[in-house]
Amino acid sequence: MLEDLIRWSGSQLSDRGAERLAKALPWIGGAIAVLTVFEAMQRKGVVRGGVDTALNALPVVGTMKSMAEAVRGRDFIADRRTRSATSRPR
Repeated sequence: MLEDLIRWSGSQLSDRGAERLAKALPWIGGAIAVLTVFEAMQRKGVVRGGVDTALNALPVVGTMKSMAEAVRGRDFIADRRTRSATSRPR
């Protein structure tokens, strides 16, 4: 099905090129998720960042999660709260 979508998209790829690209797409998404895992863990914490990255690495789930977050305007797994420097009353 993915191969058909690539062919129907109007790209000038051969049938063999479309097959190779269809096989590579899930791996490309996983590689991007692995590259961003450290940044996500710094922002969200180790557990939340790991879960967020694991969901993003899954081919269909990651795409749907990213689209839903774009429509919603915020992450499903929130960043950890930063400690604000508040002054204590004397």
